[in-house]
Amino acid sequence: QVPVVESGGESVQAGGSLRLSCTASRFPLDLNAVSWYRQAPGKEREGVACIFVNGRGTYYADFVKGRFTISRDNAKKEVYLQMNSLKPEDTAMYYCAVGYCGQDFDSRRNSYWGQGTQVTVSS
Repeated sequence: QVPVVESGGESVQAGGSLRLSCTASRFPLDLNAVSWYRQAPGKEREGVACIFVNGRGTYYADFVKGRFTISRDNAKKEVYLQMNSLKPEDTAMYYCAVGYCGQDFDSRRNSYWGQGTQVTVSS
């Protein structure tokens, strides 16, 4: 059983919106910081957004500020990434990672990763 599962990725037109969800099966997601990363073909993985346990602290990559919002529902033990005003350059596999939230988006500090959900934005 995969410990972290992402969902919500789809193909959309530029300007559209999507909401990605992250859930965990083997540990309490509500007690962990969570980050979203993405990786486009031929490019390195990059941090997108992250959120602290209490939900009051967040960080965003500059390229998504004002368009994406990370949030969490600790009662449901889910973390979300609301993506608005999507652009073709947002096309990537989006990954949920559990364990760390920091402005440096240091992926090595996360303990668990999902298998990703594909987001494709067409112009």
